Amino acid sequence: MTRFVVAGASGLIGSALVRSLTDDGHDVVRLVRRAPRAPDEARWDRKEGYVDTSRLSGCEAIVNLAGAGVGDHRWTAAYKREIRDSRVLGTQTLARAAAGLGTPPRVLLNGSAVGYYGDTGARTVDESAPAGDGFLPSLCVEWEAAAAPAHQAGIRTVFARTGLVVARGGGAWGKLFPLFRAGLGGRLGDGRQYWSYIALADHVAALRHLLDTDELAGPVNLTAPQPATNREVTAAMGRVLRRPAVLPVPSFALRVALGEMAGDVLGSTRAVPTRLLESGFEFAHPGVDQAIRAAQSSPCGD
Repeated sequence: MTRFVVAGASGLIGSALVRSLTDDGHDVVRLVRRAPRAPDEARWDRKEGYVDTSRLSGCEAIVNLAGAGVGDHRWTAAYKREIRDSRVLGTQTLARAAAGLGTPPRVLLNGSAVGYYGDTGARTVDESAPAGDGFLPSLCVEWEAAAAPAHQAGIRTVFARTGLVVARGGGAWGKLFPLFRAGLGGRLGDGRQYWSYIALADHVAALRHLLDTDELAGPVNLTAPQPATNREVTAAMGRVLRRPAVLPVPSFALRVALGEMAGDVLGSTRAVPTRLLESGFEFAHPGVDQAIRAAQSSPCGD
């Protein structure tokens, strides 16, 4: 039985990944920031730089999906610091712990985001593109750099640059479902901005693929092959949920409501998963209608 260690196991993606691994008979150790209350839990604390390394010993892989929700609060200076620290300090803690083990894990699979590329407009970008400008790109650069101790120790280190995850159970997309069901959905701004999305089931399958494929290291975009514009997403949500989607949200209203975060909501990132496709991964729900239907029909809200 293979052991995996997962940080961020209570989140949308982490909980789905843990279900997938345990359903296949693997042993999963969930890292928690409180005192452990179950045999499959182990304590860690990114602020203290602490992790119970006794539970890491002998693991096949460490998966780090921990981080404060980017869309959970307005981006005050304090919350931007929380977003940054939850990712950078957490990654440093786990990378150093992994590097210090007598028998290190085969892989560190670390979260990242397509926010790395910033606003690309209609320009298509893949993993070869440079970082963009702004808070999210600079965050992603620092986030990925924090894994250096693991890479330097010879551990295969992979960065899952995630797009918008299509799920009912959480995340930014999860907030769209009740709005559209109530007939309140509509495009954001002019609707021409590209959304790089991925169905949650495909995201989990891609993470499993990254864990198993020894040739992959470095950044890998976890997005569907064909990004959709916000206008196309809005139309697809209306079709799948059978609700009108005719009330656009003006750009100025978003800026008032969201503050600095509005730049990322109104921005456009047209990222494609070149390395994932080249490695042989096949999407089960590549189209935006398919991804929405998969989330709509999932009993777990996935």
